[in-house]
Amino acid sequence: MQSIDSYNFKGKRAIVRFDFNVPLNEKFEVTDDTRIRAAVPTIKKIFAGGGSIIAMTHLGRPKGVTEKYSLKHIIPTLEKLIGQKVIFAPDCVGEEAVELSKKMKPGDFVLLENLRFYAEEEGKPRVDESATQEEKDAAKKELKIKQKDFVNKLAGLADCYVNDAFGTAHRAHASTALIAANFPDDKMFGYIMNGELKAIDKVMDLPERPFTAILGGSKVSTKITIIKRLLDKVDNLILGGGMSFTFIKALGGKIGLSICEDVELAKDILKEAEAKNVKIYLPSDVVTTTQFEEVFKGNGNVETKIADIRNIPDDAQGLDAGPASTEAWKKVLLQSKTILWNGPVGVFEVDTFAGGTLNIAKAVVDATSGGAYSLIGGGDSVAAINKFNLADKVSYVSTGGGALLEYMEGIDLPGVKAIKD
Repeated sequence: MQSIDSYNFKGKRAIVRFDFNVPLNEKFEVTDDTRIRAAVPTIKKIFAGGGSIIAMTHLGRPKGVTEKYSLKHIIPTLEKLIGQKVIFAPDCVGEEAVELSKKMKPGDFVLLENLRFYAEEEGKPRVDESATQEEKDAAKKELKIKQKDFVNKLAGLADCYVNDAFGTAHRAHASTALIAANFPDDKMFGYIMNGELKAIDKVMDLPERPFTAILGGSKVSTKITIIKRLLDKVDNLILGGGMSFTFIKALGGKIGLSICEDVELAKDILKEAEAKNVKIYLPSDVVTTTQFEEVFKGNGNVETKIADIRNIPDDAQGLDAGPASTEAWKKVLLQSKTILWNGPVGVFEVDTFAGGTLNIAKAVVDATSGGAYSLIGGGDSVAAINKFNLADKVSYVSTGGGALLEYMEGIDLPGVKAIKD
């Protein structure tokens, strides 16, 4: 397998799969440039080696060509971060893209238009829901043929392929997996991919102990596979956020109107943790409100109360971990040598209910400064650590959401497998 550090880019056009799927405001301005900034080291390495870059990425989930999802909107931010002009190809395939690639000189940066303007990228036929199964099957067969041509056209623009889009590595798309076969001796990971895989492997395979994982978010069901895998890895498991109420109810607590799922599933997890000698830490107190519908509209100007999580009033809902909970968790984290954090412990988007997640973030930062290795992963956890401006004070912040979880679950990611094969 080739390495970006040793590969000779001199005079070569590298087609690089980035993950520039960034949020835009109503003026089409980038509101969070984290993913673009993370790609800069890979870009600089290729340029330093005498190569040029053809950048491909997706933006949003368009169902065809849509002005809203045009990549031209990210050009000002991209130019600012890489410090040079970006040449824009208004189509990711076609004559103009071919001509631009032919004219490229070392140090040139060409940005292809949104890959997902083409159904061939994801390999999902865009057929009407009323279509018959026969029509759907025919569309799928036709798209598979078109997809091969799409892949060949993308690959024909370049001399080598670099995958630096960890956030989409769990998708077997044209640009993340299929294109790699066109470059059997000239394919490699970029620095983001290398960094992500190294960080996750360090945590999951070679953790210093004690190893503590913090899992938050709203539902147990979405985290069940990773919880079960972590029970074979960790010493301590902190469970916060909406999922904690299912466990509290499983233990006989009264959770009011708080979110709750499969209680029997929670009981099974608690039994398995006990059998494997993994200590489970649940919240002891919680910030509640009876005006939770207002909170979910983004209004934090509501009356709140701190309640014992096992005795929440019938008309109230818990929306954040309380101070006693986070203080207890902090003690566990400060004694840990490896920390994995996936998922907030409250509705952190609303400042009134961001205290628990902020306290967790500060505790992880303190543990990191004391020598622990900390990995923050998952879209909401990353959004939280960025909101609190603490991303540079932890060991590693993952750019992947679903890809991170699947890799930690032990699933072969198509984007990774395509480079390693």
